Amino acid sequence: MKLFRHLFFLLLFGLAFTSCKKDNKTDDHPETSLPNYGNIKLDDVFKGKDNTLKNKDSIVSVIDSYYKKVWEKGDLWGGFLVAKGDQILYESYRGYAQDNKQVPISDTVALHVASISKSVTAMAAMKLIEAGKLKMEDPLTKFFPDFPYPKVTVFTLLSQRSGLPKYEHFVDKIQPQPAELSKKYLTNQDVLNLLVRYKPELARATDTGFMYCNTNYALMALIIEKVTKTPFPEAMQQIVFRPLHMKHTYILQEKDMEKASKSFYQRGPKVYPYDRLDLIYGDKNVFTTPKDLLNFSKAIFAENFLHEDLKKQIFEPYSNERPGINNYGIGFRMKVFDNGEKLTYHNGWWHGTNSVFAHLLKSNVTIIAIGNKYSNRVYTALALSGLFENFPFEKDKIQKVIHDTETAKNPNRTDSLNGSNESYSE
Repeated sequence: MKLFRHLFFLLLFGLAFTSCKKDNKTDDHPETSLPNYGNIKLDDVFKGKDNTLKNKDSIVSVIDSYYKKVWEKGDLWGGFLVAKGDQILYESYRGYAQDNKQVPISDTVALHVASISKSVTAMAAMKLIEAGKLKMEDPLTKFFPDFPYPKVTVFTLLSQRSGLPKYEHFVDKIQPQPAELSKKYLTNQDVLNLLVRYKPELARATDTGFMYCNTNYALMALIIEKVTKTPFPEAMQQIVFRPLHMKHTYILQEKDMEKASKSFYQRGPKVYPYDRLDLIYGDKNVFTTPKDLLNFSKAIFAENFLHEDLKKQIFEPYSNERPGINNYGIGFRMKVFDNGEKLTYHNGWWHGTNSVFAHLLKSNVTIIAIGNKYSNRVYTALALSGLFENFPFEKDKIQKVIHDTETAKNPNRTDSLNGSNESYSE
């Protein structure tokens, strides 16, 4: 009888333990039928790789000088992180996420990264391409039969070569004003509907050159929804965020707007109000933390991130019609220098948000700067890349920034890849 009791209690304990493990697994990584990055073990990405950093102390000292001069003395708000492999070299947070100095920014407070969202959207699309759900050469008419631009493909969206007009401009030019513009917030579907109905002229012929355009990635989000049969915010959770343990990351929806971190004017500081374009996603509206974004960067460094041929396509410069160092790949900007070195990154800007995400291919370094109180000085963080790789101009630039932050306050903004002026813009 005693033996029976012991066996009975052992069986109950075993069932409870197994159930607990299942519950924990479900909480950490809910099952999904969508292609996703769950194949990547983040803790194993840099094992066996040489992640030693020569002159580490002196490099960290320069980063510290930069942060104190630009961020602390300039009273920038947001999150800042520099990592070599999975070793964080420098990390700091300052400022507030809500009005009246409420919610101090910390490593768990998600901030809007604006156009860095394009890199994340692009990698979701690449996973669907790897799974055979999408093809680069797919025309948009395959997904939207009435789409009036037959030469626009998935590739021309991802590489910023579609020539489509910018939604933030063309919607205001439609006369008489369409019913969509009376809504409080426009949606991605509204953007598509307006393109189909009014057929605004292309800004340039498709696939003849680079033209930075938010419309490209707003439509890419709709394609992801169409292919996955899942709303974009949830599709991104299943394909990217949950598998890569980006626990504080989400796509902004109307239900989130009250509690989401705000962006601010420099003066006041006063909260930037929402406008009718603020719920369009794919091109923007990823809210994340520097540590979550570091997980995303670590995943891209992984050998099994994507099939080798697809991974190479991400960092290929596709817009070579005009000479110059600036270029664009798949969801990443790049500077291709005469010495053969390649600086890969994306910046962001929307309302009071300015952001930098540098993913340095040779050194396994990630640089992340997310500012939520408007200042072009946030973009100077990209110059830190010169501490780790042989990027012409970047080493000199970081010394100039440290010694004179005024040089970075009002750079000329341009959407051109090859403008004559250095651009700190998105």
